[in-house]
Amino acid sequence: MEISGIFTAIIIGLVIGSLGRLVVPGKQNLPIWLTVVIGVAAALLGTLVASVVGVADTPGIDWIELFLQVALAAIGVSIAAGKRGRRTR
Repeated sequence: MEISGIFTAIIIGLVIGSLGRLVVPGKQNLPIWLTVVIGVAAALLGTLVASVVGVADTPGIDWIELFLQVALAAIGVSIAAGKRGRRTR
């Protein structure tokens, strides 16, 4: 993964976190900064997984990589929402 790929993943991660949150049903009690952090992590991890699988550099839009990133963000949002929901105040 090159430096440009890391910066691109971070920028895309801002959007990926929002998309991941939209995919998860129900209301999530997460602050926006946590959604962004999850999105950036999911974008980086999705890019890494796509590189390992060999689908990171395809002609046109990398739909498989984008799907991996959104799926990982949705999983991350679900886990974070579940952990935050179980806390007692």
